[in-house]
Amino acid sequence: MSGADLLAEWRDHLARDRRRSPHTVRAYLAAAQRLIAATGCSDWQSAAAIDAQGLRAQLAGRRAEGIGNASAARELSALKAFVAYARARAGHVDAAPPRVRGPRIRKGLPRPITPDEVANLADLVAADAAEPWIGARDRAVLLLLYGAGLRIAEALSLTGGDVPLGETLAVTGKGGKQRVVPILPVVAAAVADYVRQCPWPVGKRDPIFRGAKGGVLNQGMVQKAVARARVALGLPATATPHALRHSFATHLLGAGADLRSLQELLGHVSLGSTQIYTKVDAVTLLDTYRAAHPRERVGPEAD
Repeated sequence: MSGADLLAEWRDHLARDRRRSPHTVRAYLAAAQRLIAATGCSDWQSAAAIDAQGLRAQLAGRRAEGIGNASAARELSALKAFVAYARARAGHVDAAPPRVRGPRIRKGLPRPITPDEVANLADLVAADAAEPWIGARDRAVLLLLYGAGLRIAEALSLTGGDVPLGETLAVTGKGGKQRVVPILPVVAAAVADYVRQCPWPVGKRDPIFRGAKGGVLNQGMVQKAVARARVALGLPATATPHALRHSFATHLLGAGADLRSLQELLGHVSLGSTQIYTKVDAVTLLDTYRAAHPRERVGPEAD
């Protein structure tokens, strides 16, 4: 056996068994290739013997090349996954990877995702899905979060009685509070496209969004799909499904929406929950909005 054989099997496992996206496969394969080159392992037994010290040394070498904390964290995740697989293939009873603490990633307000990034994220999640109808489902959910500012739980609670979507949608949020949100044509079209492809009947009381076996879709499945796509696109770890709702709010605020209106659209009980979005640079957001909608005039010069 050789290092090339290990890489070939690792690639097949990621693509066939784990159904990772081509971008993720390339990233994980590259990390494994660097580790094999550094350690000289040529079979699963020697790869399984790589310990915490070996992973730290590999990560230190990558840090010396200039990668940042976020990239180092992704590299470490890929290395741990490879060693865990090696331990399983070598027959270890405990196939868990070595315990190595990753670099600390500074937390703060999630960076708003631009309209182009949202489109790329939704398209990649759809393309990476196991079946076309699942891709259409996940794309529709993401567009509801960004285009209507829904919480993921609110989107997944929609029933057949809510479709076809019109220009507005009545949503029941936290604490049973109801609100009405506008629905963009592109969002309505995405939901309609999914409903057409869904292999399960969508009665008036049935959930719209179904899992692969027909049950109610678990939000963790959407979160995992987004996590894979954001790594492939180089988006930050803060680019979660909830960040799409955050982006909806910050883009509207940057385009001139007042806090009270935004509070109603988001379904916040307290205005204080809405005020967090004022910490984002409104000028940057307005520029983003103008770039995405060059024919529209927003701001002081608008009529």
